[in-house]
This record gives sequence, C-alpha cells and structure tokens, in this order.
Amino acid sequence: MKPSQKSTSERSQKRPARKLSRKAIRAISASPLTAAVLARLCIWYLTLVYKTNSFAVDPPDILDQVKPLQPVIVGVWHGQHFLMPAIPIGLTASAMISRSLDGEVISRIVEHFGSRTIRASGGRNQSETLKKGGITGFLDMLRALENGDNVLQTADVPKGVARRAGLGIVMLAQRSGRPIIPLAIASSRRYVFAKSWDKTAVNLPFGKSAICAGELIHVPADADNEKLEGCRKLLEDELNNATRRAYELTGKPE
Repeated sequence: MKPSQKSTSERSQKRPARKLSRKAIRAISASPLTAAVLARLCIWYLTLVYKTNSFAVDPPDILDQVKPLQPVIVGVWHGQHFLMPAIPIGLTASAMISRSLDGEVISRIVEHFGSRTIRASGGRNQSETLKKGGITGFLDMLRALENGDNVLQTADVPKGVARRAGLGIVMLAQRSGRPIIPLAIASSRRYVFAKSWDKTAVNLPFGKSAICAGELIHVPADADNEKLEGCRKLLEDELNNATRRAYELTGKPE
C-alpha cells in the first residue's frame, strides 16, 4: 500500500472513533451531575478567594448611596465579575445567565449565594437573540425591577467587542426608569485568558481586591436614538473608568 493510501485509510478509520469520543464528551458535559460538581467546586473556590483577599471599596460609601435607590441595574463587563456572587454586600439581584452548560454552572453558583437567575442571553443579531431567549429575558428583567428586585447585567454583548456597551442594558433602564450603576471588581493576583474574546480574568487567592463604582446613569423615558447612544457611550466610559480604578487600587494595573 502506498503511503498516501495508507494515511487516507487510517484517517477514515479514526473518524468514527473521534465522533464517538466527541459525543461522549458532550454527553458528560451536558449532565446535571457534571454541572452540580463543577458548581460546588467553584463555590468552594470563590469562598476561598473572598476570605483570603483584602478589599478596597471606591467610593467607600457606595452601599449607603445605592440602598435608598433600589431597585437598580448593576452593569458589569464580561469576564471581570466572577468574584461578585461571593461578596456579601447585603444586596441580592436577578442575573441574566445563558442556557449553556457554563450558564447552568454559573446559575447554581449565583443561587447558592442568595441571588436569582433569569435563563436567557442576548445576541449580536435578532435571530440569535430570539433563539437564546433574549427578548423573554429582557421582559423577565423588567418584571424583576417592577417587583422591586435589583438586576445584574453584563453591558457588553457576548462574543462581540469586549468592553463596548450594548444598547440592551440602556433600553432596560429606559423602560424601567431605574438607574444603572457601573461596577468593576479586580484582584492583584489573577489569571487572564488572553485569547478569550473578553480577556476573562480569574481572581486568585491571597491577594488584594478592589470594588469600584462609576457615576449613576439615568436614561430618560422619552430618550430618542441620539440620547440612547449618548447614554450607551456614557455607560461604556464609566465602566472603563471604574475598571481602570479597580485594577489600580489592587496595585497591579492591567
């Protein structure tokens, strides 16, 4: 048999095995048991990080400022907020989380620490938004705010441009009449997934962490497209400023 024929034959024989292995991995990954085990490990890890980090808060009286304004919309960047559920700030919120396996794990973590979840996510186009339940999620968040619950939402669009605020969170503030609080959390000891779209940062134990809030953003109910874009850009700037301050306060800027 010629080398080329042999290699082609070997590849064709390996394909079914590869397909079976991928199916097995997907089956294991999609298992509720897998999600439960991963969530338990993450809960233990986040608790360890919180207990072994010192915290700086800017401004120091941010909780006193926020409590009278509840319910509020807390805006964060993707990949920069994993420690948030474990920080006992005395406030709970409803958080929109995707329907993926990652989302199932995160949902279990968030609920363990006392907050609620809305299983949906937005998308970069209308078909993605419909498929992922984004419109239903928007209405659920609006309902949560009307019922007096705070809402936590990532401001940038998944798999889009990192740290570029979308209009979804701005429109939620417009429809609900509730203010947006830009919030950032950073740690001096962290591992950054440099190749991920959002430069995901995993907080590590035994370091210094910081929580920073930006200026509250109010979106008028009668805002036209130009005003909405102005609020979107303001949110983006405030989140970026809060993120920069948070990293600087840890002593290890980005």
